[in-house]
Amino acid sequence: MPKLSVLDLSPVVEGSGPAQSLANSLDLARHAERLGYNRYWLAEHHNMPGIASAATAVVIGHVAGGTKTIRVGAGGIMLPNHSPLVIAEQFGTLAALYPGRIDLGLGRAPGTDMLTARALRRNLDAAVDTFPQDVVELMGYFRQAEPGQRIRAVPGEGETVPVWILGSSLYGAQLAAMLGLPYAFASHFAPAELDNALSVYRSRFQPSEHLDKPYVMLGLNVVAAATDAEARLLFTSQQQAFVNLRSGRPGRLPPPVENYDRDLDGPARAMLGHALAEAVVGSPETVKRGVEAFVARTGADELMVTAQVFDHGARVRSYEILTDVQKEMSAAA
Repeated sequence: MPKLSVLDLSPVVEGSGPAQSLANSLDLARHAERLGYNRYWLAEHHNMPGIASAATAVVIGHVAGGTKTIRVGAGGIMLPNHSPLVIAEQFGTLAALYPGRIDLGLGRAPGTDMLTARALRRNLDAAVDTFPQDVVELMGYFRQAEPGQRIRAVPGEGETVPVWILGSSLYGAQLAAMLGLPYAFASHFAPAELDNALSVYRSRFQPSEHLDKPYVMLGLNVVAAATDAEARLLFTSQQQAFVNLRSGRPGRLPPPVENYDRDLDGPARAMLGHALAEAVVGSPETVKRGVEAFVARTGADELMVTAQVFDHGARVRSYEILTDVQKEMSAAA
């Protein structure tokens, strides 16, 4: 059984606000730490009413400061929105504050719509095309400064901040393989190229000072509850939020709705079937079968589990059930 980690979008639910969402994130991180999860990642999204982690480095500091041992990081920072030096300083500061606990996952998508991306960057020219060079530049700032080096990341230089490449296509797989970095694939919302990306990454991987062999972490939606029916009901919040987002109506995470998928039109049902294909939803036994099948097919080294659940207590319980499943699977191995 691979290691388990948490991907948290710090969901803002209907009837609540970002302050409660950020408090919930810290509470979930503390539960995850107690349950033995390996890392707790937060994601950069902008102009989305249902996500409170836009200032990702700030939220990582909030979570790391309220926990003791779990690794905390970005899943990820959308590097084209920032200069490499700024991110090196931010994560160098986090690493200085919380040594040995900070991860930096990097993506090249904007994490928002293009109008908002322009507001973030002011200039969209070449931002995506220079992603590989920007990754290399960023990693360079974490090295010890050379004599006479005029631009330095302080804090940052000499800090140990593991860098990951994130992706939902073959691009990230190729770059991670070329640089010899660990790779995290967004199969929790863009599973279409999963198998191809894994093949490319593993076959083309070049060992580096960072990593001697391929290491893959895969996003997976897991909503667990006492029964299949209860879990399916909880999952409808995420289904609604996804349809709303893809329909140009992003909003706060809605409460669950009975028989939501029954009343969907054909295109919406097909969209969900495609985007959320990698979802394991159900009772402990159903989750066990689903996770076993996913791991057997992909050979994942680690699972980055996300659960967009309206009720915070039910979300915490879902992660608790998954750790029980992991223990059962490990004992049977």
